[in-house]
Amino acid sequence: MMILRSAPASPFARKVRIAASLLGLKDQIDVQNTDTADPNDAIRQQNPVGKIPALVLDDGTTLFDSRVIVEYLDHVAGGGKVIPREPKARFAALRLQALADGATDAQILVVYEGRWRSPEKHEAKWVDYQADKIKRSLVSVEADPPGLDPIPNVGQIALACLLGHRDLRFKGDWRADHPKLVAWLDRFAAKVPEFAATKITA
Repeated sequence: MMILRSAPASPFARKVRIAASLLGLKDQIDVQNTDTADPNDAIRQQNPVGKIPALVLDDGTTLFDSRVIVEYLDHVAGGGKVIPREPKARFAALRLQALADGATDAQILVVYEGRWRSPEKHEAKWVDYQADKIKRSLVSVEADPPGLDPIPNVGQIALACLLGHRDLRFKGDWRADHPKLVAWLDRFAAKVPEFAATKITA
């Protein structure tokens, strides 16, 4: 059985878990919680960067990060499921994934600024720089929301995880100014039960 090194609040691990469910592979993956701050946690041997998610295969090989893991799972499921084969659809999905993942990275950096640095050492310019990335990303997708494939593609999954992370860590502050995205996320959640199953509130 494959092992997913994960943490409940990780939006990137959530992306992998949702993809695995959509691909029919959920029962082939053992999700194991990981403490990336613990120097004794095996994650540092499994992924030299020490980041999650990481997928440990049956032969001991470890794959990381979420983009590589989802591509591998799509391959295992026969290919062309959550990563389309047709070039136009494929690169649209990968582009949306890159946008959503980039904005999620920026959100995590803002969270870490508050978590790891004392208030008197917070760098407002750094936080504003990350906040602008997030704002531009949300405005861009609000202006042209994606569709929703019969099996949601990796870009759509990544976008849902970005918005879910925003709800978790920033109290849903995006919702008032992005009604199209709110409606889109509601449709995604209704279509993908694993989105609710992987939700945490703290």
